[in-house]
Amino acid sequence: MSSKKALVLGPRGQDGTLICKSLLQKNYEVIGLSHQKSSSHSISQNISETDKEIKLEIGDIKSYTTIENLINRYQPQEIYNLAGQSSVGKSFLIPKETAESIIDGTLNILEVARYLNFKGKIFFAGSGEMFGSTEVAADINYPQKPVSPYGIYKQTSFKLVKFYRENFNLNCVTGVLFNHESPLRNENFVTQKIISGAISAQKNKNHKLKLGNIDIRRDWGWAEEYVEAMQILLKNSDNQDHVICTGKLTSLLEFINITFNKLNLNWEDHVIIDESLKRKNEIPKSFGNPKPLEKMLKWKAKSNIDEIITKLLEHKMKDRETC
Repeated sequence: MSSKKALVLGPRGQDGTLICKSLLQKNYEVIGLSHQKSSSHSISQNISETDKEIKLEIGDIKSYTTIENLINRYQPQEIYNLAGQSSVGKSFLIPKETAESIIDGTLNILEVARYLNFKGKIFFAGSGEMFGSTEVAADINYPQKPVSPYGIYKQTSFKLVKFYRENFNLNCVTGVLFNHESPLRNENFVTQKIISGAISAQKNKNHKLKLGNIDIRRDWGWAEEYVEAMQILLKNSDNQDHVICTGKLTSLLEFINITFNKLNLNWEDHVIIDESLKRKNEIPKSFGNPKPLEKMLKWKAKSNIDEIITKLLEHKMKDRETC
């Protein structure tokens, strides 16, 4: 029986699945809180080739009582809050629900921890969206000018965590995550649409992929590396927030070009620019400064954009072959 326990809020998403996998490999007892009704076995299938399972609890992060009962029952040493609605585009469609999942969830965890005098450590997943457009690589002190409901709510969560840490002596930190990919990324994200679209175009020369603004530039990393950074950050004793990123900018056009080139295709033959898909408040440029995290905690992103796209393509093609 492991003496280390971790509570993962949001174990079904990309980051939640990967953090569960990583913790299980480190011999943690992992408890997951999900609002979706399913067996822990199905989560473990996503987690990887391990015969260990997480303990799945069904409940809502917006419920104070649920969080309190979980912490009292399991007494975890570590808590990872990876829950909440995570789509920027969707936050414009359901701003209230997005706010509740991010802000209420964060506040419930902090309030329960304060009330119980929780002595463990808590990691909160932040987002580079809270900075808005970044003219230079953003460190943790970069001016915050969010332009989406999602970005505003992540900014609020960031400030709440900082306030509770400084005023109530909680061991809590925010890792401000820039874009990070894996095969577990939701199909609604544009990178997954491009990967799937390119593979479909390879099989059908008449296949067309509709996209919006392809001039945006982002800082893309590999999600498995980022969940390791989360754990390193959480275990650090100085309780400082950090940006988790690569520091390298890639335009969506470059992402498209690399993807189609790897399949010996010309993207211009298959991509249609649809003006209706362009968002009014789209951030033109978003990238972070990885140097503080590298200097303080010796963590550095390894995978470059070419390697990321290769891994995404290989997995998607293998996945389609087995279907």
